[in-house]
Amino acid sequence: MVAQDGMLHPARRHDEDSGVARWGGLAGIGGSVLLVVVFAIVAVFVGPEPAGPAGPISRFPEIRVARTVENGLYLAVLALWVPLALALHHSLRRTRPASALFGAALNIVGLVVLAAGAIPHVVTSRLSDLYHADGATPDDRATLLALWQLNQGMFDALLVVGLLVMPVGVVVLGLAMRRDPAFGKVVGNACMALGAVGLAAATVVLIDPLSAAAAPGVFALIVFHLVAGWKTYRLSTTAPVAA
Repeated sequence: MVAQDGMLHPARRHDEDSGVARWGGLAGIGGSVLLVVVFAIVAVFVGPEPAGPAGPISRFPEIRVARTVENGLYLAVLALWVPLALALHHSLRRTRPASALFGAALNIVGLVVLAAGAIPHVVTSRLSDLYHADGATPDDRATLLALWQLNQGMFDALLVVGLLVMPVGVVVLGLAMRRDPAFGKVVGNACMALGAVGLAAATVVLIDPLSAAAAPGVFALIVFHLVAGWKTYRLSTTAPVAA
């Protein structure tokens, strides 16, 4: 229904806003839950990283299926997180247009970068096949090992960039939530704190690539998408998400 001034009828606009928030919130929650499942798969079927430079490529045939499933589900997680960023922008744009736009944009850019490095097995499977081929010489294997490490380094670089950009978007979105009555200061402050934790962790990894600090950063992103997803979904079931 369209009002006489050409704008959408308030009731219909509320329904559309609620639909965006509902599905965006559920997608964010689902992505976080799925990422926890991915970690469980890695813990059960992959285990710790083998020691030594040749350890990962030597063991890859044993865990090829698990890695393929892990990477595919991880890509699905990133795809599910995109609708939440769009839903947050949609919900916050009328009250905080600048921070809603910039926060959502940075979040999506980070997700795109992470998605670019989500399926390394497309390359590593081929390198592993060549490494374990019957006719592979020691020189061939040394070259393939170097290519494996180079490939891993490129995917690690994409991970660090994504983990640096996304938390900045989370902080900006948290600031927008803090100043929006529908979300409130508690949720906004929590999201800003999670973004700060993620940014600090990514900065440590940027300085020391061998650090294990990426784990707290990923955990902060999981919690953010759970909190923001749940709040967005709840708002869709009560009142108009945006005024």
